[in-house]
Amino acid sequence: MAMEITQFLLAAQSADANVRNEAEANLRQLQQQNLPVFLLSLSVELANNDKPAESRRLAGIVLKNSLDAKDASTKETLVQQWMAVDISFKSQIKELVLRTLGSPVPEARHTSAQVIAKIASIEIPQKQWPDLIQSLLNNVTQPESHAVVKQATLETLGYVCEEISHEDLVQDEVNAVLTAVVQGMNLAEHSVEVRLAATRALYNALDFAQTNFQNEMERNYIMKMVCETAKAKEVEIRQSSFECLVSIASTYYEVLEPYMQTLFELTSNAVKGDEEAVALQAIEFWSSICDEEIELQEFDTPETGDSSPPHSHFIEKAQSSLVPMLLETLLKQEEDQDQDDSIWNISMAGGTCLCLVARTVGNEIIPLVMPFVEENIVKPDWHRREAATYAFCSILEGPTVEKLAPLVQAGLEFLLNAMKDENNHVKDTTAWTLSRIFELLHCPSSGFSVITSPENLQRILAVLLESIKDAPNVAEKVCGAIYYLAQGYEDAGPSSSLLTPYLTSIITELLRTADRTDGGDSKLRSSAYETLNEVVRCSNIAETSKIIAELIPAIMSRLSQTLELQIVSTEDREKQGDLQAALCGVLQVIIQKFSSSDDTKSVILQAADQIMILFLRVFACRSSTVHEEAMLAIGALAYATGPEFAKYMPEFFQYLQMGLQNSEEYQVCSITVGVVGDICRALDDKILPFCDGIMTLLLTDLSSSQLHRSVKPPIFSCFGDIALAIGEHFEKYVPHALQMMQDAAKACAHLDADDEELMDYGNQLRRSIFEAYSGILQGFKNAKAEVMMPYAQHLLKFIELVFRDRQRDESVTKAAVAVMGDLADALGPNTKILFKDCSFCAEFLGECLQSDDEQLKETAGWTQGMIGRVMVS
Repeated sequence: MAMEITQFLLAAQSADANVRNEAEANLRQLQQQNLPVFLLSLSVELANNDKPAESRRLAGIVLKNSLDAKDASTKETLVQQWMAVDISFKSQIKELVLRTLGSPVPEARHTSAQVIAKIASIEIPQKQWPDLIQSLLNNVTQPESHAVVKQATLETLGYVCEEISHEDLVQDEVNAVLTAVVQGMNLAEHSVEVRLAATRALYNALDFAQTNFQNEMERNYIMKMVCETAKAKEVEIRQSSFECLVSIASTYYEVLEPYMQTLFELTSNAVKGDEEAVALQAIEFWSSICDEEIELQEFDTPETGDSSPPHSHFIEKAQSSLVPMLLETLLKQEEDQDQDDSIWNISMAGGTCLCLVARTVGNEIIPLVMPFVEENIVKPDWHRREAATYAFCSILEGPTVEKLAPLVQAGLEFLLNAMKDENNHVKDTTAWTLSRIFELLHCPSSGFSVITSPENLQRILAVLLESIKDAPNVAEKVCGAIYYLAQGYEDAGPSSSLLTPYLTSIITELLRTADRTDGGDSKLRSSAYETLNEVVRCSNIAETSKIIAELIPAIMSRLSQTLELQIVSTEDREKQGDLQAALCGVLQVIIQKFSSSDDTKSVILQAADQIMILFLRVFACRSSTVHEEAMLAIGALAYATGPEFAKYMPEFFQYLQMGLQNSEEYQVCSITVGVVGDICRALDDKILPFCDGIMTLLLTDLSSSQLHRSVKPPIFSCFGDIALAIGEHFEKYVPHALQMMQDAAKACAHLDADDEELMDYGNQLRRSIFEAYSGILQGFKNAKAEVMMPYAQHLLKFIELVFRDRQRDESVTKAAVAVMGDLADALGPNTKILFKDCSFCAEFLGECLQSDDEQLKETAGWTQGMIGRVMVS
């Protein structure tokens, strides 16, 4: 029996916070006391046309939120709750929401459509609610159905298709849905609202139409309706039709050939003369075609033989008309688009598509674009100068270096002069173009750079260090240019010295840029610090150690100043956190740079105490962003200081615990797990006094259903680090740790092989379990190795399971082969009988010994030697 909840729903929207809070508490209490009755009451409210619109709206929202959530574990709980509701309640709720599709109130119809789809997402994969699709189809196909019912039902079908998989419906149902949807798009028979709902529904149903798109007659009918609808009078319907075409381009590329002439005319007309929303989708159609062809080109390698899908070369065939059309879009800039990176308009979309065309057709784009560049680059109208610069930038990736090098070398001086252009847009795009040139065409280590002489470099840096003082948006792009300029000199042999004379000036200007207050948001500051990090990371440490050493007190002083900032609002706290994170990041890079060589490590050892005191003060701010960056920096410091890090542990340990307990901000937790590994490697058995606390928290994290799954593989790897550090003292943790590892190994066998994301996770998990076993076996090698004997057989079975899986990645293979060797090495003759019965071992090692990967071959050879030693013992 439903309850009367109208007053609670209205009160929950009151302007008076006390009234609102009390009503929300009452609703929560009703939900907790009797969920089925609560859900039924919400659906009764939503379905009742006599109730106020406000209470019906909120009833629908609460009902929808009782069935679905963004967080995966919350969603799973809600699904289980719905499945547990008695069938009589569920039937009433479903009947009510279906009935609401005929409500005269648009918002009630819309909310019902969403609720039906959420219920469908739970029930249809479980083969429940078998008559839903037919009920919806009846609404659409029965002549007496009112237009509002048809519109709401088509909207519902769209949402249902979005929520479920194409495997959840049988082909007859798919055919019926597509027929109803495509007929709903018919101009002659239906209202604007019905046609729009039908077109949007088709967009969500396209994934279901594989079989239909293989049938020429059905495909022709669908394409005819979409192309006709793309010429509808109503903008929204045209936009929605082009969205369908974008989806078709990526999903059904291989069957598009017969329609491409029509599609070119449609998209071309839209780009040249339609509303922006439609034109954007028309350009997106060609971007999707490019994406498909780029992927096919990458796929079309000699090793794959003839198995690749057909490459129709649509872009190559259309380029002579397509490229001029896209170049024209570059001239449609908006006055403020240089100030806001989130702006997406015709010129941005056209430029992005042009970049993709360049990657698709390579050298062939150069003669199509360069005349436009040469004609417009010196025009008095800034729109033309900026468009020409963007066009030049868009062809930097795709054509060969041989073709691009003379063009870029000829144009470089012109671009450097353009950094003094009177127009901000032109300077912004020029700086971005320079950044792309240095990213793509400046790599001395591979033997090619557009920077041909030291004088050339001097000129470039003079311009960049002057232009970094320009408007914030220009300065940010200049930071990008310096970033890639520095990156090009990394590991570049003698060439890496070329940047050394300018290092002090570069660092000074980047710090000055980071201190600017005219950037509005913190984007410029972030760019300046990221660039500073890259400059330090790529510098020639033998020549620059004194300069970088002077940077340490400068950054520490800035970090210290952040602790004195007056914090009066959440925004202040956020800004402080962002700044501290950036500065901790710089210190981390400096620590890593000096630690990479024994000659320079002493610089960090001298400053370590002061740095650590500062990090501990930063932790006391309790800001999660800082926690992450400071934690990473401490990991680097532990590596640099080695056993000396032990003196910091008593004070630091509380923050390590906080990080391991932070399951809500799982990235923080994951980073902290990594730092535990760094500290283990630094301290060896000096970590022992802290191991009980660490292991308890790691085991708790593994048992938690709330913690994001991505943290769990690093935890298993961490077991190996701890065991390696403390050796035989790991014995007391073995029963709990090994049980977790065995449970996780079992779980790997039940992962859905069709889910790519899940398979990636499975590979990470398996690799980390092997790493844990390797660390533990090596830790026990010299004492108490027998502790691991009861687990040896399970480990070999797990390795065999992994060997039989053809979807394992190379890192899993390496870890599996290595742990076999560790098993033989640590347990010695005790494993002779196990390896004797292990028929797959020789096959596995044989496969690895024939690999092209030298490291894998070397590991397999070592493992073969270890097992051989056991077998002759």
